[in-house]
Amino acid sequence: MTDIDDERLQVLREAQLDTRAVRAGQQRTHEGEHAEPIFATSSYVFANASEAAARFSGEQPGNVYSRYTNPTVRTFEERIAALEGAEQGVATSSGMAAILTTCLALLKAGDHIVCSRSVFGTTTVLLTKYLGKFGVETTFVSPTNPQQWQKAVRANTRLFFLETPSNPLAEIADIPAIADIARANNSYLVVDNCFCTPALQQPLKLGADIVVHSATKYLDGQGRCVGGAVVGRAEEMAEVLGFVRSAGPTMSAFNAWVFLKGLETLRLRMEAHSASALTLAKWLTEQSGIEKVFYSGLPDHPQHTLAASQQRAFGGVLSFRVKGGKAEAWKFIDATRLMSITANLGDAKTTIVHPATTTHGRLSQEDRSSAGITDNLIRVAVGLESVEDLKADLSRGLAAL
Repeated sequence: MTDIDDERLQVLREAQLDTRAVRAGQQRTHEGEHAEPIFATSSYVFANASEAAARFSGEQPGNVYSRYTNPTVRTFEERIAALEGAEQGVATSSGMAAILTTCLALLKAGDHIVCSRSVFGTTTVLLTKYLGKFGVETTFVSPTNPQQWQKAVRANTRLFFLETPSNPLAEIADIPAIADIARANNSYLVVDNCFCTPALQQPLKLGADIVVHSATKYLDGQGRCVGGAVVGRAEEMAEVLGFVRSAGPTMSAFNAWVFLKGLETLRLRMEAHSASALTLAKWLTEQSGIEKVFYSGLPDHPQHTLAASQQRAFGGVLSFRVKGGKAEAWKFIDATRLMSITANLGDAKTTIVHPATTTHGRLSQEDRSSAGITDNLIRVAVGLESVEDLKADLSRGLAAL
């Protein structure tokens, strides 16, 4: 590395988020390319047997095998770490792979997890059905009540897990308060930052130890491919990377390149998503067919003040209950003509979905009720279309009730 390269790295460390989103992690090759290249290779050639041995043992830095070392993936890892203010990042094949990798890298049989009951439905299934088979038990608590987190702690508690805002009810967890409880009990606090991204919220600065992402969502921003990320201190990330090396939940070079392009416009998109979502949330509260709107940007949201203290804006996901039950919710969804009926979010295209029968459909009725996932609940992930056109589409849904 040259003196100029060192100077560039120092400039980037001191740069604002927008600049890091465009330039962090990029190392130009001898070709002098301006855009990041895609290193579509499975393996790497060594100068001699000695160099190969040194690379495989870790004595010498450099690429070994693209299951866990790829220049394009590494650029993405360094960029998302820079945005979150982390020492290191590790890319994975999906957001769920990021959660699984974190748990299997840091936990062992007999350990205990305290988790928010308001998380993505598949996260709940992963923790209970699959980690539970290997002797890792999970206790679910309210995301908004730190006292419940404290009461749930056991001698073998090793990890706290939450997402904030929650999916789909936009509940806000007090990250600093829960971080204090985790730290006092020698546990990791892992925060799923999918809904806010580092453009709106940086959990590590609020006391969290590890942040996980479904890069599939806003980090990409256009619904093009699947991936995940884990970021945190180098010590824990060494364990996470070790698991990726051995188990192989690896991000492809092409997907990493797509995510890099998405990160370049992250803040601009998140501000636009948030502005439109707030407008729609306010509008929905005025409609007669709506029973309740869930969006932390609304002044009457119970954690509005907390959200404003932790986040730069309130995100692009809102949910609401229509008057009636599942039949009315389905009528509403089916009457829309612009929004995409799909469970994904974070896209430039607005999506609409019925959580009780899709994202949280694998949960028991009891677990759905506990998490507030009622049959008349609808989730909208607001895209980048005209907000007036989105109002018109929601009006079609209201007219069907």
